[in-house]
Formats: sequence, C-alpha cells, structure tokens
Amino acid sequence: MRRSRMPGAAVLTWIAAAVATLYPCAASAIAGVTWTATAVLLVSVAGARASSRRRIHGRRAGSLWCTAVALGMVAAAVASTHVALASPAAREAQERVPVGRSVEAEVLVTGKVERRGAAEWAFDAVALSLETGEHAPSGAGAVAVSVVLADSDRDVLPELDVGARVRLAGVADRPFAGDRAALVLRASTTPVVIRPPTGILAVASDLRSGLVAAVSGLPDPGRALIPGLAVGDTRLVTEELETAMTKSSLSHLTAVSGANCALVVGVAYLLGAALGLRRGARTMLALAALGGFVVLVTPEPSVVRAGVMAAVAMLAVLLGRSGIGLAVLSLAVVSLLALDPWLSISLGFALSVVATGSLLVLAPPLAAGLARVLPAPLALILSVPIAAQIACGPLLVLVQPTIPLYGVLANVLAAPAAPVATIVGLLACLSPMIPLLQSGLAALAWIPAAWIAAVAETASALPAAEAPWIGGIGGLLTLAAAGAAVWVLVAVRPRRRGALRALRLTSGLALALTLGIVSGTTALRTLAGPLTLPGAWDVIACDIGQGDAVLVRSAGSVALVDTGPDPVALGACLDRVGVNRIDLLVLTHFDIDHTGGVDAVVGRVGTVIHGPLDGASAARVRSALVTGGADVQEVHQGTSGRLGDATWRTLWPRRNSPAFPPGNDASVVLDVHGAGIPSVLLLGDLSAAPQRALVDDGVLSDSYDLVKVAHHGSADQHVPLYDDVDAAAALITVGQGNRHGHPREDILRALAATGTAVARTDEDGLVALWLDDDRLRIFRDGGRAAPERPVGGAR
Repeated sequence: MRRSRMPGAAVLTWIAAAVATLYPCAASAIAGVTWTATAVLLVSVAGARASSRRRIHGRRAGSLWCTAVALGMVAAAVASTHVALASPAAREAQERVPVGRSVEAEVLVTGKVERRGAAEWAFDAVALSLETGEHAPSGAGAVAVSVVLADSDRDVLPELDVGARVRLAGVADRPFAGDRAALVLRASTTPVVIRPPTGILAVASDLRSGLVAAVSGLPDPGRALIPGLAVGDTRLVTEELETAMTKSSLSHLTAVSGANCALVVGVAYLLGAALGLRRGARTMLALAALGGFVVLVTPEPSVVRAGVMAAVAMLAVLLGRSGIGLAVLSLAVVSLLALDPWLSISLGFALSVVATGSLLVLAPPLAAGLARVLPAPLALILSVPIAAQIACGPLLVLVQPTIPLYGVLANVLAAPAAPVATIVGLLACLSPMIPLLQSGLAALAWIPAAWIAAVAETASALPAAEAPWIGGIGGLLTLAAAGAAVWVLVAVRPRRRGALRALRLTSGLALALTLGIVSGTTALRTLAGPLTLPGAWDVIACDIGQGDAVLVRSAGSVALVDTGPDPVALGACLDRVGVNRIDLLVLTHFDIDHTGGVDAVVGRVGTVIHGPLDGASAARVRSALVTGGADVQEVHQGTSGRLGDATWRTLWPRRNSPAFPPGNDASVVLDVHGAGIPSVLLLGDLSAAPQRALVDDGVLSDSYDLVKVAHHGSADQHVPLYDDVDAAAALITVGQGNRHGHPREDILRALAATGTAVARTDEDGLVALWLDDDRLRIFRDGGRAAPERPVGGAR
C-alpha cells in the first residue's frame, strides 16, 4: 500500500478512538455508525467491481483509497466498540464508589510504579474486589483503576511489581476525562502485597531486581541510569537527575520506546544472520527476542505499544517491503488504537508516533539539506535529533512551555553511548546465574551511563539551558510553525525562481514573525513584564480564567490568595508581575478553580494557610506544598499574622461548624489592613447563608477600600454585606464567557447602587489597585479608564 493512503486510516481511527474515550456515553453510537459505514462501503466497492469489467486502468488509486478508508473504519469501529463494552462496568463502579468514599480494595498490578509530581507515585491496576462501608465485598468486573501513593510509602514500591496482588485502603476519586481507569484510589494506608508476581512475571521481576542490586556499588549518577537504559526501571533515578535529563531532552532514554525494541530486534536479527539463518527464521528469532524483552521490561501499555511497532516493522522485513516505513507506522497506529483506544489521548503515544514519523519523513531531507554545508556523516547525525525536536517540541510545550536549547547537542553527544549502555546493561540483567559476569557487565555499562548522566547534568547547568515559550495551544501552533519553517529552509534546495523559492521566502518570513512574537511575548511576561504594570501596586488580580488568584503586597512581602485552575496561567502572571517568592499562600478552599495552579508555586512558598480539608485531592495539594518546604496550617475564625507592615485576620470559617461543611461555604475569608495599602476583604466562594452568618458574627471592620466579591459574582449573595462594608471598589475574578453566567446582573446592580467601582478580570484582564494619598487607583490591563474614589477618612 502506498505511503499516501495508510496515514488517512490512522487519522480516522485516532479521531474515532479519541472521541469515544473522551465521551464514553457516545461510544455505542460511534460504533454503530462506523460498523454501518464500513458495511455500506464494502458493499458499494463490491458492487462497483462487479458492474465494471471493461477497464482496470485508473481504478487502482481509487481502490487503494477505499481499502485504506475501509481499514480505518473497521479499526474505528473496533476501538469504539471496545470502549462501549468497558463503559457499563466503569459506570457501575463509579456509582457504587462515589468520590470521597473510603474503600478497601484488592487489586492486580498491571503497570509499573511511576513518579507523579513532587510527592506522589502511581500505578495502574485492575480491581479484583471493592469494599465500602455500605457494600459487602464484591467482584469489580475487571475494572481498571489508578492507585496513587504518597511519597511516604516509597519503601514498598519495589514490591509493587506487575502481576502482584495488593490489598489497600484508600479514598475514591474521579479520573480525568478519557483515562483508562474507572476510579482513582488514593491510598490512605501503606499497601500490603498479599501475593507477589508468579510464573514468568516473577522471573522477570527477579531479573530486574537483580540488575538493580548489581549496580548498587557503582558511583552515582551513572549507576542510577543503568536499569532505566536497559529495562526501563527508573526506581534509582533521583528527582534531580530526572530534572537534568528532562532539561537536556534526554529523558526518552530511560523510557522503553520503539528505539529500545528496535535495538533488541536488530541485534537478534544480526545474530540470526551470523548463524546463517534464512530471512524468515531470522525474523522469527527477532520477534521471539522482542517478546521476551517486552515481558522482561513489564508488559504494560506503553511497552506493548513500542513492541507492536517493532513487530509490524519486522513484518515488513519478512514481506521484503522494508521501504514502506510510513505505511508500516500507520498500520501500527491503527492496530494499537483498535486494541487500546485509550492510547488516543496519551501524550506518550502521540510523542512516540510523531517521533517515529519524523525519522521517516523529516530526517532524510534534513540530512540532504545539511549535507550541502556539512560533511555527510555529521549531517546524518544531526538530522535525527533535529527532526525529533521539530516533531515533538510542539507537543512538549503543552506540558512545560520551555525549549531545551542544548537538546540537539546533548542528544548528539549521548547517541553513541545509549545503545552500548542498553545492550551491555541488558546482558548484565540476563546473567544473574554468574555473579562475577553480571558485576563485570554492570561495571562496563556504567561507563556509557555515566557519560550520558554527565552530558545531562552539564547541558542542564549551562546558562539559558531552557528558553521560555508560549504555553497551551498557542505555544503548540507557534512552535509547529517555527519548526516547519526551519525544515523548509534547511531541507528544500534553494532556487532562483519558482514556487520553491516562494516557499522558502515565505518560511523565512514566517519564522522571523513567529520568533518575534514569541520573543516579545516572553519579554513582556518575564524581563519586561513589571515595566508594563504600575510599580506601586498593592493588590493584583491575575487574569487566569474562571478562578481566583489575587496578590497582596506590603513592604515587599507578598501574599497570594488561591492559585486559579491552571499552573501555566498562574506562572505567566507571576512572571509578568516579577514575583518569585510567595511569603503567604492562602487556599480559601480546595476546588480546582482555586488550587489547580498550585504546581506553579510549589517550592516558592514560605507559609500556607487553608480551610478544612475536603478529601484526597486536598490532601494531595497539602502534601505537595509540604514537600516543597512550606509551613502549612489549617486556620479558622480568629487566626492572625503579619504581611510586611500589614496585619491579616481570618474571619471565616467557624471551627468545626456542622452547618457549613468543607467546600465553598467553609472558604477562608481574609481581612488585610496596613499602613499604606488598601484595606481588603476577600470573601472566597461563600454563598448567601455563610455571608449572613459572617455579618452576624460581628467580625467585619466598619468599612473596606476593596472587597473581592464572593464566588465570582454568582447570584447567591447576601447584598446587605456589601452595603455594610461600603467598599470603594469591588473585584470580581471571573473567566471570559464562562458557562455559569458569572457575574450575575443582581450583584452588579447592587454594587452600582452603592457607588462601588467594579473591576472584573473577564473584561479588564489583569487588574492592579493601589493607594495614592487618599485615593484608590485602579489599573485595568484592558485599557479601560478607571474611576477614582476617595478612601479612608476622606470617604
């Protein structure tokens, strides 16, 4: 099948699988439509062939397209049917174990334990039984779950190998949309292994553990990389080494990928050739070695994915069609998505596909273009990491909006060492029966592993190791445009005239424009950001969408009240304002629109105060901040402290009040007063009932310069509270076009009736406020003129 046909089938399958996994309620309908469309297409093709016997010429291209579409439709139907069949068991488990419910579970580990954030570990499993306080133990119907452990449980991690049966107690939480897991179980006690892996999985586990033991006496950091390079076991990799590998674009070396599988397959194939085996026998030997490698590494989805891609490539070799690389890759994608539709929204899967595709499509023309100015061998070496960077970079900025400037150079330097460390480390893993030989091989593997670690640490420590980039979809599109322009300029041969000359000229202009936009945006967000804001600001409301993130400053000390929903948006705001350290972080409550951006400030916070914990998600946020070095404490009505020259008080929630359980109505309400800054009242997400109780408690000051309107300006407000505080200005933190209809007209009219100036982030963008003598000044990033009102004694 020609290269231009099969990618269409892969795209069709990918779209259907993604929609079905993101919207499982629609999976049955998608399956019905795709099965019906497949049947109609096949019948139509058969009828057309039967009715036309005169000429075949010109019909071959159409036939190939029909075949590719039919294959894509069948795979899409299989994928959506897979999701539809799995959905009832998932829904039943979610109904039986709601969010926040304590549960005891017995699970079968199906994936290796991996670090998740700074303070958690997680692994995939299948729930064999689930028991809540209201239900007797019962079978879970092979429901997929994700188990999350605290860092304090890391001593038990080596026992949680694939195939182990584990008993644990935890709290149920919901997975993200499209996750394979029906439930997330956040362990509240240390898991207990009731049966270790058995059979071949036990053998594989012992071999991996033996390799870890064999490298234990070797120097760091090289020894930590050997198990990862050989069999994907990263238990020895420290957070510092992982960060260095990521900053230098080398983290892919410790994750089992198609490159590892291809290396194993290639060595086995060459061994078969050396033994004089025929092509078919060599292929069978290579596939057998691949199967053994997958079992040794652990047959989890990411490893099976890499193995299937290598297996399909070997099939092409067996058929003598090794040149159709793009078709082989597309067939692998179609097969994998049909078998595991949840891969369709996996970033790892997308990176694997685009990286492989870049080597097939982008690298050869890049090598040819670079060879016009460089020696051919050097051009070939450089083309591979450049192609991978062009393809993978746009996806990676969705996770971290930075570009590793030395990534290409680091990959070039590490490339010769990686296969040596992998093969020698793998041989060490397979030779536990001869301890002396295993120790010697481990020592040999340490040499290239230590080189790779040194490259990573050096590259990450160089000045400007990472360049900031635009985050989100905008960052993806701009980096993709820049990468495409670079590829055209390098790969397309210069011409004096014609379409190619116009293409190169357009690419050059597009690259210059993109880099200019990104450089200017980055400068405004970082170096020049503070210059675009009033230097005398006392309060800033960050424009972070539907959520709260309010900065208060006094005498150089900074408080942040809530973090908004998105760490990228919060990080951009802090960069622009020029705030690197948070002296006081106030988490009014633990809804995602108030704590979702906490990762942007972990490790940068001195003191954290928060309201009542309301579940496992709240505990995770608290744990991350504690791990980052913050002093964390729960507060109630009556707590107070200092912020620079100002004093803060918590006016709410009441201690242990059954009337106002954790959540919106138990939000921390903060009062800030101090010489030289506006008096501020921040109301969290209180509804009318707790607002009324707050007034009745008599803890409010007589008046305030600024009030942060409760719950983004919802309709559930106690209007007399706003009359009593008689604020000069009201701040409404709200997302543009939000689905809740915030802010509501009722509260806007009430504020207007008291003469209160309203600033809202959905219309005004970032809002800054400060005192200028006896007047409160307001800066609106949207440029709208701000009225001034006298405050304090002049009001």
